[in-house]
Amino acid sequence: MNIYDVSKKANVSIATVSRVLNGNPNVSDKTRAHVLDVMEKLGYKPNIFARGLGLNTMKTIGIMCSETSDLYLADAVYYLERDLRTHGYDALLCFTGYKLETKQKYFDLLCSKRVDAIILAGSKFIEMRPKDNAYILDPGVDIPIMLLNGYLEGENIYATLCDDQAATHHATTQLLRSGRRRILYLYTSISYSGTNKLQGYQTALTDAGLELDARYIRQCPKDITAAKELLLSLYDQGLRFDAILTSSDSLAAGAVKFAHLMGIRIPEQLAIIGYNNSILSRCTDPELTTVDSKVEALCATTVNTLMGVFDGMNVPKRTTIAADLICRETTDF
Repeated sequence: MNIYDVSKKANVSIATVSRVLNGNPNVSDKTRAHVLDVMEKLGYKPNIFARGLGLNTMKTIGIMCSETSDLYLADAVYYLERDLRTHGYDALLCFTGYKLETKQKYFDLLCSKRVDAIILAGSKFIEMRPKDNAYILDPGVDIPIMLLNGYLEGENIYATLCDDQAATHHATTQLLRSGRRRILYLYTSISYSGTNKLQGYQTALTDAGLELDARYIRQCPKDITAAKELLLSLYDQGLRFDAILTSSDSLAAGAVKFAHLMGIRIPEQLAIIGYNNSILSRCTDPELTTVDSKVEALCATTVNTLMGVFDGMNVPKRTTIAADLICRETTDF
């Protein structure tokens, strides 16, 4: 018997059951009586430790992350956990994958564990269909929700973002200024961040008076080999490009492999720009020019904002951090 059973039987959210358990005044007498009655009928007895031994805090922050294999997310989890620890907070980490129902499940689980806040690491938690964000916007959730590189307006929701649109706009503009005109854009997914990156690329082209060509915008799995194979296929189909801008360093590493295989000189014949300034950008030969999306600064700002919320300070609901273009050997500017 657990809080899920009570929530289901009482037909209320897990957050509501949690508020009843904690004596939160923001529950109507009728709802409180109903939930308590269900608990009694089910024989549910909440664990004393799980309720923080009567304290107002468990000093624990929930972190939701899509996967561990993504270098950006792995770094984000490391920095978040490190910075939370310096403030005396433990982290409860959930790897959710990308299915909406699984994200909802883990979100509810963290709420039931009485964490003091939840950090959603990565833009994949913001769904493109507004109705799919209802579990985050649930008015019954009365703890701070911190979005790392995603944005959603709502009560107790705070976002820290990299300006991805400005970053890809700048990278594309630099390629254009260096004489490149056939710039291929490779991206992994349509997420909040992914959409902003694509818009930056497209806007830079239109600002330069160039027409958008759908042939030069291609989606690809976030995999080095997949990127290499896609580029080989496009080349076999007769598509020619003198620059490749990507939404992640893994795709750019695949572009380097493609160029070596085809005997294309980098950067003389093909310029390549990655994204995230991950360890991959320094493992290729030549080393990648890449966008530094400032993951460490994003995490530090997220944690500092959260501490400000806990202290009752007037903190911004949205903080945007500018990216840097790190120029290495795959470009000639």
